[in-house]
Amino acid sequence: MRLLVTGGTGVVGRHAAAELVRRGHSVAVLSRRGTSRSAGVEAFTGDLTTGEGLEKALDGVDCVVDCTNIETTRRRTAVAFFTTTTSRLAQAVGLGHLVVLSIVGIDDVPFGYYEGKLAQERTALDGPVPATVLRATQFHEFAGQLLDGLKVGPLSAVPEMLVQPIAAAEVGVALAEVAESRPRGRAPDVAGPQPEHLPDMARRLVRHRGQRRYVLPLRLPGRTGSAMRGGKLLPGSDAVLRGPSFAEWLAALKQ
Repeated sequence: MRLLVTGGTGVVGRHAAAELVRRGHSVAVLSRRGTSRSAGVEAFTGDLTTGEGLEKALDGVDCVVDCTNIETTRRRTAVAFFTTTTSRLAQAVGLGHLVVLSIVGIDDVPFGYYEGKLAQERTALDGPVPATVLRATQFHEFAGQLLDGLKVGPLSAVPEMLVQPIAAAEVGVALAEVAESRPRGRAPDVAGPQPEHLPDMARRLVRHRGQRRYVLPLRLPGRTGSAMRGGKLLPGSDAVLRGPSFAEWLAALKQ
């Protein structure tokens, strides 16, 4: 099977591309730089927001795995980005399956980025191309992204969130499994094996790295903060749990 992974150089996309190659498929990625982080993957230069390079990248493709992302908390920006990019894929002529990566619990947390993901899900499922949405919980890698992104001097602000994190590599495997299956609307959610407090994850990562950094728990206000602290982002009882745990993942990391 010929597959295209959009966002294929990102945290999850590169793992999905590598897993699909391991399973014997012909795999390409589309990125603005036209590069690939996975061996055996063909790279195309393009931009989903404008459609540049997309037609060439889609030539002969049976299935697209969409891991495209944007860094924003603004609802208008997130909705515009995800509806625009997903619409281009959901209307691709001749495409047999569109797989979209989304997030567990976004129905119950009023957050701008999550509203963009909900709009993306609707765009994919309502389009003419048969689609499957796979929701995953936050990644083990999320703690490090926050440590490195929300910092001032020796301080890193990490939102108070109750999460059940999963390794990005495991999400890549789950996406490959979905891509090899028939389109089915919503696939079962995937999550890590146990709940974790996000600031505590960040502190453990700081210790693992041997850094002198102070983690400042950030209590987000209103309904959004309450929902995040109260477990609204945790998976339901029907979710598929996949290891390793955060502790096991951390132990396997190189310093």
